[in-house]
Amino acid sequence: MRDEMARPPKTNAGYFFEDYRVGQVIDHAVPRTLGPGERALYHALYPARHALYSSNAFAEACGLDESPLDDLAAFHVVFGKTVPDVSLNAVANLGYAEGRWLQPVYPGTTLRSRSEVIGLKQNSNGKSGVVYVRSRGFDQQGNVVMEFCRWVMVRKRDLDAPAPETVLPELKTVLEPGDLAIPAGLDFTGYDFTLAGEPHRLGDYAVGEVIDHVDGVTIEEAEHMMATRLWQNTAKVHFDATFREDGKRLIYGGHVISMARALSFNGLANAQMIVGLNAGAHANPCFAGDTIRAWSEVLDVAETDRPGVGAIRLRLVATKDGQAAGDLRGPDGKYLPGVLLDLDYWALMPV
Repeated sequence: MRDEMARPPKTNAGYFFEDYRVGQVIDHAVPRTLGPGERALYHALYPARHALYSSNAFAEACGLDESPLDDLAAFHVVFGKTVPDVSLNAVANLGYAEGRWLQPVYPGTTLRSRSEVIGLKQNSNGKSGVVYVRSRGFDQQGNVVMEFCRWVMVRKRDLDAPAPETVLPELKTVLEPGDLAIPAGLDFTGYDFTLAGEPHRLGDYAVGEVIDHVDGVTIEEAEHMMATRLWQNTAKVHFDATFREDGKRLIYGGHVISMARALSFNGLANAQMIVGLNAGAHANPCFAGDTIRAWSEVLDVAETDRPGVGAIRLRLVATKDGQAAGDLRGPDGKYLPGVLLDLDYWALMPV
């Protein structure tokens, strides 16, 4: 009689902190072909209205072949592929840097992901550690369509496992305008401000200006579950209520990013394409029932070599439950409980 107990397990419990090593390269499973359905679901889940992602005719008038999928939809798919190998056993996703959208993702594109471990640091409690990775999304021809760095707090499987040598990667705090990839053919000289929804050009925004986006959205459990499944994000904290001591399912941080970006349309309708992610922090957990509001601060503006196209650097802050715009940190330097997201990014805008 065969010994059934001798067979190796068929299931995968995911990586724990002690399973990572600096320089490790992980090819993530399950490529994903995107189509019009992803666009429709994205716009159903978030109040997304940027014209370049809504209309083929508008996109063609701006020099593109057709309307691409929303930049953050592509980000979520690439990110979701990485979760089973990077953050399945994560306590929290801590931050982002050096994110670049290198080319638009059109319907019919197949995306896959690969990550490289670029840093490790065990926490002082010995129960978890921070893993730094650089992840890239590839299309079916092998072209890199986007890349980003993120760092994640991951549980240890064996608390007695020795701590690895601490390696902290050197990451840019801000991408320079020259680091940004502008889609081939993009031309805003014939930009239709009426169809876009607002008249504001790059020159209408001043560095230091703060824009309250006015509107709010209450997060629902059902919508979050649909969104997180759509992106094939399998992190346990988003689905299994027994995985957290408080018995709550954590809202995927990318859901908050997309909601805040969609809310920013009111005041930034012409910030059409996200091309760079300088920094980002999920400041506090978000749960079903929280009402998200957003405001933006203009950090910088820059010219590009493309006709009619400028770049605007924005700080997008998402808050919950009435947290006032402008208030981020308390006297101790920590984010206030009402701050959910602090995101620093570059977008393209007509000059």
